[in-house]
Amino acid sequence: MMGWDRLAGFVTAVAVLIAVPGPSVLFVVSRGVALGRRAALCTAVGNEAGLLVQVLLVAFGLGRVLERSLLIFSILKFLGALYLIYLGVQAWRGRKSLPGRVDDTSESRRLGRVLRDGFVVGVSNPKGLLIFGAVLPQFVDPHAADVQVQLLLLGLVCVTFALISDATWGLLAGSARGWLAGSPRRLSWIGGTSGAVMVGLGVRLAFSGRD
Repeated sequence: MMGWDRLAGFVTAVAVLIAVPGPSVLFVVSRGVALGRRAALCTAVGNEAGLLVQVLLVAFGLGRVLERSLLIFSILKFLGALYLIYLGVQAWRGRKSLPGRVDDTSESRRLGRVLRDGFVVGVSNPKGLLIFGAVLPQFVDPHAADVQVQLLLLGLVCVTFALISDATWGLLAGSARGWLAGSPRRLSWIGGTSGAVMVGLGVRLAFSGRD
């Protein structure tokens, strides 16, 4: 089994990394403000489901392939970037309809799509694969249990921390939406802003490197 000191060191490192809000948090917050708390939670769950898939891929060696292949990295990067930009444009175009959807009970039917969006964004971000590929192996004990089992365990810990963090940010953002709902103009503005944030995240991902 992996030593408790090694596991504690990994938990500390993960907590520090996740404590700093990044693109994932911005994505969840933008969805929470625009669509509400349930949508924010679905986005967080979908995103972490995508990260879990990445952990599985890293555990079975794709992280090394991605690190060595600029072509595969670029394909995944641009797919994720284009999807983020698409979601941002959709949010911008639908910003004026947000005030009428605040109390729309049919919104629950769209949560499946929100969950899917979060998953696609999470699984198609190659930066996560590279981070997992760089961070997780540092805490693996080659003399302990099976390396793949250790990678999966560490990845599950990381995904759990990320889910708690993203869900918390999403709930806060979704709660703020109630205040924004008091002014249709304000809600429309924040919906457009969330769309712009997603477009910005997509552009940033598209022009980011592997370092």
